[in-house]
Amino acid sequence: MSTTSLTAGEVMDRSAALMNDPAKTDYTYVAQLVYLNMAIDELVEELESSNSSPTNATSIVISVGLGKNKITPLEHAETPHYPINLVEIQEVSERGEGSSDQFLPLGRREFLQEFPQSKSLMFWCWEEQIIKFNPNGASSPREVQLKYVSQAILPAANETSIIGTINARSYLTYKTAALCALYIGEDTPRAQVLEMQAERSLDRIIGINNKGRQQFMTRHRPFRASYKSRGGF
Repeated sequence: MSTTSLTAGEVMDRSAALMNDPAKTDYTYVAQLVYLNMAIDELVEELESSNSSPTNATSIVISVGLGKNKITPLEHAETPHYPINLVEIQEVSERGEGSSDQFLPLGRREFLQEFPQSKSLMFWCWEEQIIKFNPNGASSPREVQLKYVSQAILPAANETSIIGTINARSYLTYKTAALCALYIGEDTPRAQVLEMQAERSLDRIIGINNKGRQQFMTRHRPFRASYKSRGGF
């Protein structure tokens, strides 16, 4: 069953059944929760690594005012901030503030450089976990939009927490049960069998997501020295 309303409790119910404990006498929600969150962490990292479609996200419009030359994480004192679930940036685009024009991608730099001010932010670089632009900023307020790899699933707080990712049920069930079998039940043979089932489920998740992406034709960029600029603009 494919659903975004999957709860942590549903996963742990099925995991307990795989441990021959459907009443959850030994494998209670409390006992399983830490292992479910370990399974979620692994799934998130696998989805991020494969750039799987559930991790693709587009930010809201971020206003970068006059004198601003960076977008910071939420805990940073200086604003504006980028989304809290951002893992890796795929594209940074800009347009004039209040404009209905199309967002235009900015060039990425590996290291920060200073250029004369213009109406554009000109380029961006990812440095110290901050999105940085031309140190001189832009001569007019800008609107920025990010396309990024996001953290697709947040840790579960309890059995009512929503997992919220399509096709995650089988993998999380088998992976949670495998971890419980190994660390609670100390049953290595059962854990190995469950781990194999989890790996097969993960392969299916990645395969399904990749199959959907095959609908898009990819235009490969021609190789040229200026594609990734290290020096001049």
